[in-house]
Amino acid sequence: MSPVRVVPSNGISIAYETLGNPSAVPVLLVMGLGGQMIAWDDDFCTMLADRGHHVIRFDNRDIGLSTHLDQAAPGRPVGAFLGRRPAYVIADMAQDTAGLIAQLDVGSVHVVGVSMGGCISQSLTLGHPQLVRSLTSISSSTGSRRVGHPRLDVAATLLLRKPAKDREEAIALSESMFRRIGSPGYPFDVERLRRISGLAYDRRYDPAGGRRQFAAILGSPDRTSALRSVAVPALVMHGEADPLIGVSGGAATAAAIPHARFVRFTGMGHDLPEPLWARFADEITRTVEAGEARRATA
Repeated sequence: MSPVRVVPSNGISIAYETLGNPSAVPVLLVMGLGGQMIAWDDDFCTMLADRGHHVIRFDNRDIGLSTHLDQAAPGRPVGAFLGRRPAYVIADMAQDTAGLIAQLDVGSVHVVGVSMGGCISQSLTLGHPQLVRSLTSISSSTGSRRVGHPRLDVAATLLLRKPAKDREEAIALSESMFRRIGSPGYPFDVERLRRISGLAYDRRYDPAGGRRQFAAILGSPDRTSALRSVAVPALVMHGEADPLIGVSGGAATAAAIPHARFVRFTGMGHDLPEPLWARFADEITRTVEAGEARRATA
């Protein structure tokens, strides 16, 4: 990866890295709730770069090396769910992403988002269609409360867990969570999980920022109707064993977006299991190629 760069965007600072030929087709990776850009594994990014893409990954607001809104109101996910306005919403995070794209000076990108990152990617596509060549939404939903329901024990864990007291406890909490939400059909790579969790703690551990992100998800409106206006090629991928955002969330996303491809994975939970990385990269590349073909004839 390139050295970390930090650029102004939407009144804050966004940290990002790149991999691959800068003149290649740009693919922007958007991570999910509480996840730093390093959660997009270097080897997966290399797979995408090897397929001819210029890969860009970044830290969302309130995470990693990007701006943390320490002076903002505390994140109250339950209050946001009940209608209280949170410190910010998904559309604000999409605006951050749009500002980053402008700083990259690439014109537009193929956007790939996972979980909350899928929500951000959908919102970016809706609010800034000129910046998006294709959309890939993974393990995400439309924001509708009728679909993608989490398993009750998983939802309770997210809402009730307390901040870690130190690095080792933060790693242990992350391991415990991913044992709950990970893919039952694939091996659990505990060494990789603990390594990335430790690196994330060292970059910056901020559970308060994660709660503000959670509130942003729950306080954002349903995008179902708006998604019917998406004109770029779209791919939706989802695990059939996802206990955090049920597969119905992915099905609803694909149904809302005209001509979207929906790819389901047996045994996949709410993570990105390494045995599927090559398949993910191939599916994303197919969507990128469709986006480039559309752009060539526009």
